[in-house]
Amino acid sequence: MEFGPLLKDWRQQRRMSQMDLGLTANVSSRHISFLETGRAKPSRVMVIQLSETLGIPRDQRNRLLTAAGYSAAYRERALTDLEMEPVLKAIDWTLARHDPYPAIAVDRHWTMKAANRTAAMLHRQLGVHVGDNMLEKLIDENQMLDALENPDDVLSCIILRLRTESVHLGGDDFLDKAIAKLEAMVSPSAQNICDVMPAFLPVKYRAGDMPMSLISTFAQFGTAQDIALADLKIELMFPADDETKGVLEALGGQLDAW
Repeated sequence: MEFGPLLKDWRQQRRMSQMDLGLTANVSSRHISFLETGRAKPSRVMVIQLSETLGIPRDQRNRLLTAAGYSAAYRERALTDLEMEPVLKAIDWTLARHDPYPAIAVDRHWTMKAANRTAAMLHRQLGVHVGDNMLEKLIDENQMLDALENPDDVLSCIILRLRTESVHLGGDDFLDKAIAKLEAMVSPSAQNICDVMPAFLPVKYRAGDMPMSLISTFAQFGTAQDIALADLKIELMFPADDETKGVLEALGGQLDAW
């Protein structure tokens, strides 16, 4: 696809008019119109500027650059690359300091890339290990779902989050297929539980004989110029009640003793 139609498609996905995009990017709406119809050719800087304004993922920015006749600006390095060593150290430091509360790192498709001691132990009881895809485990195996005490609540809000992430990516086949499968797992009476994202949703589950109620926050590398790094998310989980807090702190003491 040529640059103009690609730009128009992203602008419409973000529900912005040509005037909205022009004002936000400090470009005239007339020039936006010329770019979309092919009457004007964007500079490399303009492609990146408009991509930044529209919040386009880095792999798709490469596609826009290529369509405009320029080379790609963003690479996708393996986390094991030497250049990524400071990143790995930062992730390890963040996860370790969050103990005894669980913390994990996942990619855009929810594959677990790293976990601290508490998270590794708790997820191991659910049959999930570093390198596993958490969505596939949730959909294909009963162990994770059976451990949830509020499955409809959790599934409904996971679906909403996945929809948001897919829209941000301009549509993602893996996430869209996961959404369809998860929707079939939610009971009909609970389809609209999470139409509006709540302030927080405790995930209530039982690990062995330990009841857990956790809430989460996500952190990302906001200035990342690497595709894989930009897609990496760190999930930090916190106890939602004093009982869970006590269980996790006691568990942390046991892990320290080992």
